[in-house]
Amino acid sequence: MVKIREYRAEDKMISLISNDYKLLQVLSRFGIPLGFSDKTIREVCEDEGVDCNTFLTVVNFLNGDIQTDISINSLSLESLLHYLKQSHIYFLDFYLPSIRRKLLDGITLKDSDVSFLIIKLFDEYVDSVREHMEEEERHLFKQVEGLIENQTTTNTDFPVYSRHHEEVGSKLRELKNIIIKYCPPDSSANLLNAALYDIYRCEEELDGHCKVEDDLLLPAMFKQMEKQS
Repeated sequence: MVKIREYRAEDKMISLISNDYKLLQVLSRFGIPLGFSDKTIREVCEDEGVDCNTFLTVVNFLNGDIQTDISINSLSLESLLHYLKQSHIYFLDFYLPSIRRKLLDGITLKDSDVSFLIIKLFDEYVDSVREHMEEEERHLFKQVEGLIENQTTTNTDFPVYSRHHEEVGSKLRELKNIIIKYCPPDSSANLLNAALYDIYRCEEELDGHCKVEDDLLLPAMFKQMEKQS
């Protein structure tokens, strides 16, 4: 994988994926489908009605190669909110349920068996993630929608969302340790390994999701509040 320092609007969109396949999820959450030929990032964003500056800021931020304070002024709250809403749908409706299916397929549930503990801990983790995301949608996202519609607000008391991720992360660490140390002997190694790999990837993606909220969305909100005050 070839890393470049920072993606720019005139880079080919295909180079972004070729350099880091994990950025496929960013395209999906912005609503950008595959099949963009050799078009540049700017051209693809224009074709799909996506704010190019916001797309590039998120991509470079998750890539770890951008100073976010330089790009906050150019962010589109509407595009960023769409990205975060689609992230919630992806985690809650697709990724986490798919991991649970792999866990169930990989182990045989038995009375008083560690397999029940694995499913129990995973379900508790999913419940925590769902509660966190539903709370965001009820409060934070509603505030953002109001700002987009030019409604004034004086509320600046927003939590640090990555802190919540750290709190629920203890459940995930316990789950990973149990799978690694006490995996039931009659389980499917391939399926459990695949589930465990997805759990690690999901943890990384959720961490990035929370950082986008903390380091991009909240500063952009405060900038918009300043403009409207």
